[in-house]
Amino acid sequence: MLTIACSSWCRVLNPDRSRKNDEWRFLRESVIEYKGRKLHWIDALAEYLDNIFRSRSVKNVVVNGGLSVSGLQHVGRLRGEIIINDILASLLEEKGYNVKRMLTLYTQDAWKGKEGQLAQFPSPEEAKKYIGWPLIRVPDPKGELPSWVDRYWADFGPYIDKFTREHVEVVTTTDLYKGKLLEFTKIVISKREKVRDIVNKYRKRKPYPEGWIPFEPRCGKCGRIDTTIALSVDLEKDVVQYECKNCGHKGETHLWDGKLNWRIEWVGVWWALEVSFEPYGKDHAVPGGSRDSANELAKVVFNINPPEGIAYEWVAIRLSSGKEQDMGSSDFIGFTPKEWLEVATPELMRFLVLKTPPMRKLTLSLREIPLYYDLYFKAERIYYGFESTGKEDEDLIMKRSYELSYVRGQPPEKLPVQVGYTHLAILSQVVPKEKWETEAIKRLQRSGHIAATPSRFDIDRVLDLLPRAHNWATKYAPDHYKVTIIQEVNKDIMERIPREYRESIVELGKRLDAIEEWNEESIKNTMIEFTREWGSQKRKEFYKYIYILFTGKDSGPRVAPLFSLLPKDFVIRRLLLEG
Repeated sequence: MLTIACSSWCRVLNPDRSRKNDEWRFLRESVIEYKGRKLHWIDALAEYLDNIFRSRSVKNVVVNGGLSVSGLQHVGRLRGEIIINDILASLLEEKGYNVKRMLTLYTQDAWKGKEGQLAQFPSPEEAKKYIGWPLIRVPDPKGELPSWVDRYWADFGPYIDKFTREHVEVVTTTDLYKGKLLEFTKIVISKREKVRDIVNKYRKRKPYPEGWIPFEPRCGKCGRIDTTIALSVDLEKDVVQYECKNCGHKGETHLWDGKLNWRIEWVGVWWALEVSFEPYGKDHAVPGGSRDSANELAKVVFNINPPEGIAYEWVAIRLSSGKEQDMGSSDFIGFTPKEWLEVATPELMRFLVLKTPPMRKLTLSLREIPLYYDLYFKAERIYYGFESTGKEDEDLIMKRSYELSYVRGQPPEKLPVQVGYTHLAILSQVVPKEKWETEAIKRLQRSGHIAATPSRFDIDRVLDLLPRAHNWATKYAPDHYKVTIIQEVNKDIMERIPREYRESIVELGKRLDAIEEWNEESIKNTMIEFTREWGSQKRKEFYKYIYILFTGKDSGPRVAPLFSLLPKDFVIRRLLLEG
């Protein structure tokens, strides 16, 4: 089984199935049947937790996540540690619980000096001297911030609350060791033989010997925390004597200047913060692995209930080659929440996390943002009853994932305006930034993309997405979405267009000039009718020269949407070759 928590939960949901099948059904299926009702997987989890907490007379709940700032803090770390926790917290609050959202940073972990980590420094060879140092003591590779942790937390930490309904309190193990974890460390040392028995039960190979002290002091000479052996401890003075296997130094240091063995430290965080629920990556979910051992330590040695939890699959990135690769912190693979917010909203990320069951892989790419918005808008139409997938379960997951995606408040009463993401990307390039709030809105009204009297929500949505779509067009879009409209046609442009195509372009201009409503649909229909009798090669050549005439390039976005976003008189004059 993955964990006691998950197994008991799955048995409650599906009592007629085997434990193993229940686990994987829950973790991989979007819709769960619970007490005769079909529920979104996160609603089923909230129902289960409600039953557990009520049976224990729990009123105050702490949801916690845990991260080691070993390098790039990528968006994959939002999945279990931030977004799932926040949505669960909100659902539990609706059930009457007082919920505290927390995130623990494991800043005392040893810096491993992987290739990706070393590469962040101007001199990777010199940086090897930091191998084994606590993360919090490794310097900022750029020499601008206090530490390594500060450098790579900068593109994650300040953005957390943009993805959550309520504030997330962040604590570090460095600080905890000066408070509650120091108290826990002393308890661990006083019970170290009992701790050793359980740890060795799961360790199998190389069991710890009698007298083992499960504390790793920081060497006062070489700075490493991963090569020291604790020799003795004075619990009255809170100091530990140690020997360093790396440099041979023998010394004494405070109990806060080091860390517990990692799986014991995990229990210490639960104990110190009184954690009620904590997700964990799939690596901890291996039968007989770290989560199982931590659970047993919590119950047998420290007499606490281990937090309820759920395993989740890694988030992957789709590379430009089309291949997928798991995002990795110390390997510097992926992109950050800061980079996501430059091109997309927090709601979109929440939706994607919610739509994907915990143990199914979620693959993301900043190049594919328009596709994600297409899916999000589809879910929105399903939510408001304008569309259906034709499958009850799929409609349920789409509707509920959309509803819970909102960070602030609830969805509006009516279907909001849906302007295609790539449409906004083009608009953001053909209208100057300083005119987005005025001219861009007017053009969308004129083209029929938004109503003549749009709601405040609709306007805010467009103005929120415009700069993000512009960033996407600039940084990640294929070349044909990068548009610069030529303001005046010069001789060189005209010479690139053969005479017979110039005549056709002028005739198209006359046809389009007769359109009464200047919008994408009427433009598209006119152009289809105009080229109906042509062969595919002639049509392809014709559009190439249209692009050259307007952008100077022989390809670009679809012509009808592009024209609809440009002033009609400008388009007609250009097609009539008048300017």
